[in-house]
Amino acid sequence: MNRVYLTKNGYEKIRTELIRLQTKERPHVIEAIKKAREFGDLSENAEYHAAKERQAFLEKKIAELQEKLTNSEIIDESQIPKDKAYLGATVKLQDKKNGREMQYTLVTVDEADFDQKKISTASPIGKALLGKGVGEVVDVQVPVGILTYEILDISRD
Repeated sequence: MNRVYLTKNGYEKIRTELIRLQTKERPHVIEAIKKAREFGDLSENAEYHAAKERQAFLEKKIAELQEKLTNSEIIDESQIPKDKAYLGATVKLQDKKNGREMQYTLVTVDEADFDQKKISTASPIGKALLGKGVGEVVDVQVPVGILTYEILDISRD
């Protein structure tokens, strides 16, 4: 697997999820398998098969998270220019067409969460913003056409 670049917060989020799966979900699934075995004949035991399927899914997810953490490299955000839109930057934009303002934080693909206004640097908007500064205007090609934004502010937490 290739290197996985994460912010410190992204790394902690994945680590916390891994611990939750290992300490809370795994024992729950093991208990479900144990209870399903008590129903008898395993060949026709739907509860048992469902629990085993859930266990397989859970173990795959745990392995993926472990691999991601093993191959991760935490980005030193102090080495990233603060006046440009790079990973970890919170960028305030104004839609040039309708004047609406919005704000996004640029993150890695693994950390993206649109509901929390965290967009990936691999997304169309993220790619267009990379390396740009306050006052610059960017055009973003999206499926519905071209969006034009002006960068109003760049900050870092």
